Amino acid sequence: MDGGGRVFEPLTGRTPGGSPRPRAGADTGAKPGPKTGLFGFRFGAKAGAKPRDKSSMNKAARRRRPAARRPEGRFASFGPLAAIERRIDQIVALAERWPRWGGAAATVAIILSSIGFGIVRGDHAPVVLGALADVRDMAANAVGFRITGVALTGHKHLSRDEVLAIAGITGRSSLLFLDAADARARLRANPWVAEATVQKLYPDRVAIDITERAAFALWQKDGQVHVIAADGTVLDAYVSRGVMALPFVVGTGADTRARAFLATLDRHPGLRDQVAAAVLVAERRWNLKLKNGIDVRLPETEVPRALDQLAALEQDKKLLSRDIVMIDLRLPDRVTVRLSDGAFQAREEAQKAKKPKPKGGAA
Repeated sequence: MDGGGRVFEPLTGRTPGGSPRPRAGADTGAKPGPKTGLFGFRFGAKAGAKPRDKSSMNKAARRRRPAARRPEGRFASFGPLAAIERRIDQIVALAERWPRWGGAAATVAIILSSIGFGIVRGDHAPVVLGALADVRDMAANAVGFRITGVALTGHKHLSRDEVLAIAGITGRSSLLFLDAADARARLRANPWVAEATVQKLYPDRVAIDITERAAFALWQKDGQVHVIAADGTVLDAYVSRGVMALPFVVGTGADTRARAFLATLDRHPGLRDQVAAAVLVAERRWNLKLKNGIDVRLPETEVPRALDQLAALEQDKKLLSRDIVMIDLRLPDRVTVRLSDGAFQAREEAQKAKKPKPKGGAA
């Protein structure tokens, strides 16, 4: 007992006097009474109370759930940190279940991903795909599918080597892996080819038939001259000597409208042979630039009527042989002609000479 009247009992089961406490169940001659717990609190039923049923005690025990065990660790008392710790434990557990070959597989995946990224980033995909296609064709050629013969028809402007190169057929190509639809599409993508067919004849032959577009006219736009077909397709940007005699059209939209206009002009061969260029003005009407420098202005509509009128003037009055620089046929009821500077001065002098002179005796 301390100075405050408190008694401290040992937790080892010995009384303050040094004598041991009687063990539970030992015969001490005293009647069993209510049990006392730590700090002298009494447990058990009151005097005269009936003993409790075991079933009710079990039910009470089931209702009394044990308190949730607090997770161990330095930061276990903090909610977010405890969640992070549990997540780390899950990752560690997953790593422990990782198969032995998982590291090697991950390394290979990283290496392949790096190679693929480098191929795409460096624009090497066509080269790699071409190399793989060569390996595939080599395997097919080894078993007897090498292309040994190509029958080619319909080519005039394009050479045989150009057609085969466009179709993608080389000495290493195999018939087994030749894509006929792709070869046909590649041929039709060429502006000189209007239509193409590709047939695979097993085991080792290919038949190609193409229909070429013909050079129809020369078209100038923004200072650049192109060779065009009748439908306006630009065939070539290079003008060779063989196409210098083709009709010459100028202006935006003249490529697609040249066929209809030149067909109308062909009705008058005498006029057509004197035309150096046909110029489409504002995509509405045509002007003719003749070889002798005369400009002929045609109307927006009724072009055949205007050409018939011009042909009649040339036949009756040799209008195109005179010293003029412009003929305007845009108005249906009249023809306007502009003289050259020299012809205009000569006409003025001639008119002055025709004026009568005043008489000398007149007032």
